[in-house]
Amino acid sequence: MTQAQQSRVFGKRKQEHILILASGDKVRHLTVKPWMAAIAFCFVGVFTIGYLLATSYLVLRDDLIGATMARQARMQHDYEDRIAALRAQVDRVTSRQLLDQQVVEDKVDKLMEQQMALTSRHGKLGSLLDRAESSGLGGGDQPATQSPVQSYAPDAKDKRAALTGAPAAIEAQLAGAATPAEASPDNSTLAYVPATETVGDRADRVFSKVTLSLKNIEQKQRSRVAQLTSDASETADAISSVLTRFRIAVPSDTASRQDDSAVGGPYVEPESDDDFDNSLAQLDGALTRLETVRSTAESLPFQSPGIGKEITSSFGNRRDPFLGRLALHSGIDFRFAPGEKVRPTAPGKVTAAGWAGGYGNMVEIDHGNGIATRYGHMSEVLVKVGDTVDRQDVIGLAGSTGRSTGTHLHYEVRTGGRAVDPIYFMNAGLKLAGYMK
Repeated sequence: MTQAQQSRVFGKRKQEHILILASGDKVRHLTVKPWMAAIAFCFVGVFTIGYLLATSYLVLRDDLIGATMARQARMQHDYEDRIAALRAQVDRVTSRQLLDQQVVEDKVDKLMEQQMALTSRHGKLGSLLDRAESSGLGGGDQPATQSPVQSYAPDAKDKRAALTGAPAAIEAQLAGAATPAEASPDNSTLAYVPATETVGDRADRVFSKVTLSLKNIEQKQRSRVAQLTSDASETADAISSVLTRFRIAVPSDTASRQDDSAVGGPYVEPESDDDFDNSLAQLDGALTRLETVRSTAESLPFQSPGIGKEITSSFGNRRDPFLGRLALHSGIDFRFAPGEKVRPTAPGKVTAAGWAGGYGNMVEIDHGNGIATRYGHMSEVLVKVGDTVDRQDVIGLAGSTGRSTGTHLHYEVRTGGRAVDPIYFMNAGLKLAGYMK
């Protein structure tokens, strides 16, 4: 294929650029390739861009430095604000710890006062309950005498603990350890930590429970005291009603008071005006009255001298066994075995002991309140005038002396020197049996 044909088929070939360099006699030529032109163009472009950047930096340098300094200033202010927030949070935590410590100490003081009050009441109430139990009112087995405040109250000597140790100690004792918020610069909410249950709040809650428990105990004590006062008053009234029917002087509430004819002294306010103390005073008065009327009843002959014995002759008019005509039998006859022990029906003082005509060997005992008892027909008298005897003492042996047809005990009850039917006293004794201890 000829050159003309190639040109028509593939087109005209592009001629290469030749760079000729002449220096004296030397001539050099350099063929400029396309890639060399591209490299030269890139170099010129890079240089131009660098020049423009350098020129821009020199022109805008002050603005860039100012922006950088402003940014650093803002960062400094942010850190200063964060530090101020941290300090404020630390101050709040410290102040809250001091406040919590003061609150806990105040609560401990109040609890100690309540403990001392309950301890004082426990001593007073304990003695009264012992008296009630000894009086047969069943006051000894009640839980009102318990004092669980000891299990709640902290040790008084440790309540002035150090600031760093007190919250942790109380927190561990009362409700366990709490999980505080982390205090770190990365915590952006440090100045606004969510409110959690503090030591003071926990102390308030626990001490509220303790106070409520103490109030419940106090209420049980009040209820128990009121019940015992009511029981003592009812028992004393029942005994008094029996004694009144026999015209026996019953000690009144004013009879037990001290004589005001020779007393005095400056007026001083009472130690306490608490209702509980007043209720204790009422219980004390009711127990005192019960003990007084019960002592009066126990000193009188309301028992039978021959419990389980056969009554061979009752009180009243009957045919005289020796004269065969109507006569007053001034007592009750009980069948006894010869030599059987005779005991009095109530404590008292022997006013007569020995031979007394138709009574044979007779003992008379004065029980007070104008009441006396006689024991006749005994084979032997074992006491003498002036002796003080009790129910368990033996005053003589049964026999058949004086106007007697056989071994028996003649028993009389006299009020104001006049013989009365002993059966009335024995019936009254049966009614009083349920009220006597």
